[in-house]
Amino acid sequence: MALIAKKSQKRSFNDVLPLLGSQRFDVAPAQDGAKRAPNAIQVRKYGCAAEIAAAPDGTPEILSRPGILLNGEIARLLDRGYQKFFKTSKLEVPATADHLRSLHEFSEELKEAIGSPNLYNESLGTTSDVYMYDRVKGRE
Repeated sequence: MALIAKKSQKRSFNDVLPLLGSQRFDVAPAQDGAKRAPNAIQVRKYGCAAEIAAAPDGTPEILSRPGILLNGEIARLLDRGYQKFFKTSKLEVPATADHLRSLHEFSEELKEAIGSPNLYNESLGTTSDVYMYDRVKGRE
């Protein structure tokens, strides 16, 4: 049995916005994304969020990696080897299994909707934004 690679359908940014709405994503202008890209959009679902905008070629691109929403801010996933945490500029909380499942589901659905490729390692589970293993700190 041969495996056939699933191709992502290329979509324009303007085609993606109504599609996201029809898939029950909350779509609103991004507060911080506007500094990085004009017309940046924050997409939310399952307590998670990411910011997207139109790339120069008109396709959607993800500006900020998906994370859970903590006090209105998208938290980055931090891996310290023994535990994963979600961190914002003001808050850090341990990641629960429910958080990670929600983030993984959100990321997969968002990539599918915008036509972004799903990478093998990301499809297996949630990947962290930052890895900080303190047990190897100071070793030579």
